[in-house]
Amino acid sequence: MVTVGAVAGIALVALGLVLTPGPNMVYLVSRSVSQGRRAGLVSLLGVAAGFGVYLAAAVAGIATVFVLVPPLYTAVKLAGAAYLLWLAWRTLRPGGRSAFTPQELPVDRPRRLFAMGLLTNLLNPKIAILYVSLLPQFVDPTRGDVAVQSLLLGGTQIVVALSVNTLIVLTAGSVSAFLVRRPGWARVQRWVTGSVLAAMAVRIAADRSRAAVASG
Repeated sequence: MVTVGAVAGIALVALGLVLTPGPNMVYLVSRSVSQGRRAGLVSLLGVAAGFGVYLAAAVAGIATVFVLVPPLYTAVKLAGAAYLLWLAWRTLRPGGRSAFTPQELPVDRPRRLFAMGLLTNLLNPKIAILYVSLLPQFVDPTRGDVAVQSLLLGGTQIVVALSVNTLIVLTAGSVSAFLVRRPGWARVQRWVTGSVLAAMAVRIAADRSRAAVASG
């Protein structure tokens, strides 16, 4: 029902997004470093649930709402850009810390870890834009049911994102230890992450594209 090209295309988009620093990566890394891999994996389950919410919305045709109400889509983008800019400032400000910097954080219970992972993903502007604007562009109504195609393509994105995020959770502690022993690398990592977050915030805020829906 969906072409190999469409699956490959959404997989590449998903890979590019998950490798770019963002709210999900920052939260998963900081929680994994401060509380351990188990906490990171529980948090990842919450992130996965957030993907499920977006996927259900995509299958239900939520993008249509944003097409019919453009100011709503603009508000979502601007709110997401502001969130990314705040993350960038927190990383780049004097005395700011990298997500990989070991720090004392309250030990959260699994329920809160899951809830925070879910909330972080739901507020992630990268994922919102992916499902509202990018995913519909890979759907071809002439090839069958749009909802089923959205389900398959969204499922592909989720598999890619969860696979990469699992590796991030499992290696966060080792990367943190490496950076602690090499302060110069830690500063470079912090500035690269903060700069990418800021650049993404500006790009999202300046973007004039509209929400997309599959159309034949």
